[in-house]
This record gives sequence, C-alpha cells and structure tokens, in this order.
Amino acid sequence: MEILQQLTFLERGIIAGLIIGFVCPLLGAFLLVRRITIISEALSHITLTGIAAGVFLSQSALWLGFVNPLYTGLVFSLAGSLLVEKLRQIYKHFQELAIPIILSSGVGLGAILISMSGGSYNEWYNYLFGSIVTVTIGDLGFIIATGIIALIILSAFYKELLSISFDQEFAKTSGLKVTRINFFFSVLIAIVISMSMKVVGILLVGAMVTLPVAASIQLAKSFRQVVILGIIFGELAMIGGIYFSYHLNVATGGMIVVTGVTILLISVLIKRFRTGLA
Repeated sequence: MEILQQLTFLERGIIAGLIIGFVCPLLGAFLLVRRITIISEALSHITLTGIAAGVFLSQSALWLGFVNPLYTGLVFSLAGSLLVEKLRQIYKHFQELAIPIILSSGVGLGAILISMSGGSYNEWYNYLFGSIVTVTIGDLGFIIATGIIALIILSAFYKELLSISFDQEFAKTSGLKVTRINFFFSVLIAIVISMSMKVVGILLVGAMVTLPVAASIQLAKSFRQVVILGIIFGELAMIGGIYFSYHLNVATGGMIVVTGVTILLISVLIKRFRTGLA
C-alpha cells in the first residue's frame, strides 16, 4: 500500500489498464471456444445492479458509509455467474436462455436501484464508461488482488478448462469434475468483469473480453496463438485508448473500445491480404 500511495492518478490508471488488458483477452479466449462470449455482457449488467446497491446502501444510513460499490458489484457478479450456470443446468436444451434472463434482470434491478440512489451524473458516467483519473489507491489494490486471483484460477485449471471448453462430454468421460471446474470458471468470469469496470466501464467491459480475441483469431493458427495475440492486442488497445482519451479528454472506456475495433479491422485486412497473396 505504501508503494501504491506514491503513484500519481495517471500511473494508477495505467497500471490498472495493463492488468485488465492482460486478463480480459485471456478469459475471452476460453469464452470464444465455448461460444458464450455474450455472457460478459450479462454479468456486466448484473454488476451494475451491485454497484447501484452499494451506492444506495452507503447513502441510506451513516453506519453503512463504509460500503464500497466495487465490492458489492463483485458480490452481485459472482451471484450472477453462479445463476447463469444454474440456469444452464435447468434449461439443458435451451442453455442460451440463461444469459438474456440474467441480463434483463440486471438491467431492471439496476434501473430501480439507480433511481433510488442519489449518485451524481459524473459518478454514474464513470461507472458506465470508465475513467482512469478516478482510479483510487483502493481501486487499484482491488484490481491487483482480483487479477492475481484470476491468474491463479487460470493457472490451476488451465488444462481442465481447455479440455472442457473444446469437448465437455469427453471431459466428463475422462473423469474430470466438470461441475466443480465450471463453478471456478464462473467465479473467474465474475472476477474479471468486476475488476474491469472501473477503467473500461460497465457497458463496455464486454468489448475488452471479445475484441482482442476476435482480432487474434484472424491471424492465429492455434489456441496458444489466439491467447498470446489476444493479450498483445488487448494491451495495445488499452495503452492506445488510455493515451488518446487522456490527450483528447474523452471517455476512457469508449476510446479503448474504438482502439480495439481499429485493431480488429487491421487484422481483418491483414488476413485478406495474406489470402490474396496465397
């Protein structure tokens, strides 16, 4: 904490962005293989409900002033991820229903709680679209801690997650505890979504999960290359977005997404150029 206190507001934002730019594409690669990248959108909206709940609680009574919206957002994101997994088990033949159910529930509850809370326009704007200048020491500590937890989960279950992502039925017959591993994967998704919302913004966090990976599959020839290129593109999008948002005085999350889209378009053009040469 002493080291973090010596950082300027811009340095805190850059460090937070670099961590997010590394972890988000790493998760996105597994979501891509599972064909459930849209789950990031659902959980981001349920995270908004958690943030609104945290703001409402902190303002409703003096003794609840210690409540941090980031932590309540994480709690709701964890609950949402577990509910998605439970709904996928309930609707075995219509598993895609789980995501819109959680997404619509998050939007509805979030709208009610936002209307009940007294948060300012700027406060909600920063939560929705991200801002590097508002990353506090506590926020950076939260991002670092959750980033470490996410990497530990990925490292511990990498092979199992890879097997389940490509062929879940084969993984079951191989003796893997699919339900338990899917539980940890759901926790991982919730952690990554909640850690990213401060810099990228709740409405745009799904883009950091999908855009770098979408760009990487245009050029990659293996899953390992998808992961490596996705991380590289994620960091480029993050650095470029932070740089231009700071100098142009525009929303950080929006500029990060625009940079990611630009990288995606360039990768598509490169692939077409290679195909034309072949």
